[in-house]
Amino acid sequence: MVTDRRSAQALLRPVLLAGLGLLLSGCGVTYVTQAARGQFDLMRSREPVARVLARPDTPATLRATLEQSRRIRDFASTELGLPDNASYRSYADLHRPYALWNVVAAPALSLTPRSWCFPVAGCVAYRGYFSERAAEAFAAGLRARGDDVIVGGVPAYSTLGHFADPLTSSMTRYGELEVAALVFHELAHQVAYLPGDSAYNEAFATVVEEEGVARYAAARGVAPALADWRRRRALRREIARLFLARRAQLLRVYAGPGDEAGKRRDKAQVMAALAGDLRDLEHRSGQPTGYGPWIDAGLNNAHLVSIATYYDQMPRFERMLAAQGADLERFYASVREEVALRRPKPPGPQVGPHPVAVRQPLP
Repeated sequence: MVTDRRSAQALLRPVLLAGLGLLLSGCGVTYVTQAARGQFDLMRSREPVARVLARPDTPATLRATLEQSRRIRDFASTELGLPDNASYRSYADLHRPYALWNVVAAPALSLTPRSWCFPVAGCVAYRGYFSERAAEAFAAGLRARGDDVIVGGVPAYSTLGHFADPLTSSMTRYGELEVAALVFHELAHQVAYLPGDSAYNEAFATVVEEEGVARYAAARGVAPALADWRRRRALRREIARLFLARRAQLLRVYAGPGDEAGKRRDKAQVMAALAGDLRDLEHRSGQPTGYGPWIDAGLNNAHLVSIATYYDQMPRFERMLAAQGADLERFYASVREEVALRRPKPPGPQVGPHPVAVRQPLP
């Protein structure tokens, strides 16, 4: 059964793109240190999936998920044309609920997210921490200066192919199709990645993820699971539609005439209307949206920024896939060509840092 928390996570699937070298623009030593230490600890904890399966004390539930993960990983490369490398062929027990905690922020009267710039990754609208306490401390500082902020735990971990990224214990607590979605999404980032454009990268990876899950479920003959996944996807898209519509309304408010006090009043009315939209959807669908806790705490600009990152550009990528006759190899080629044309030229030699990506599971 889908919980409210997991449904909410499905729409808040921000990708953290943080440099792990010593040349991180605008980052303090403390942030660099925690990022490097967290990366090192995670890589050090990896074990080949085959070794974990061979241990007699491996729990039955974990054993089943890891067996599924091997099928998923093979399918990703043989049937979806995703990179055939060592990523997601090892397992890491993190001994914590999430791989990372991600901070997203926006000014109180703007839907332009705060961003942080790193070599390789470019400027990104997220900042991730391997410690929840550190993430909350950073978020508190942003709130103190008046920003709208959210902090979310994320289970999936990727370095865009620079390291052999493992399955994490935070990934394996989800169902088979959800694990497949996580793996397909992260491997898609290795196919095409445009530095400095999170919305582009996430929309592309999400389209690959959804197409991949549909094909994997069909091949596995798990019709009930696929039907349930499609139901949840439809709900997720309806939620995204509601968020994007209210986002468009707020963009007009923030860009329009009027003083700050008036815009804050209008903002409060739009956020209240969005909360009502979500409650109405729950009533009509008979399904939880997952946004109850966030509604109670108060929806804000950071929520809208996060949703837009994943869903604003999806229709364009879906049209691109359709134009290629749903041929994934041709689709990848067209996206890579577009990335090559749009990729910013590097300012000069860059030393050491690697981007990191994290992703939320499907609801």
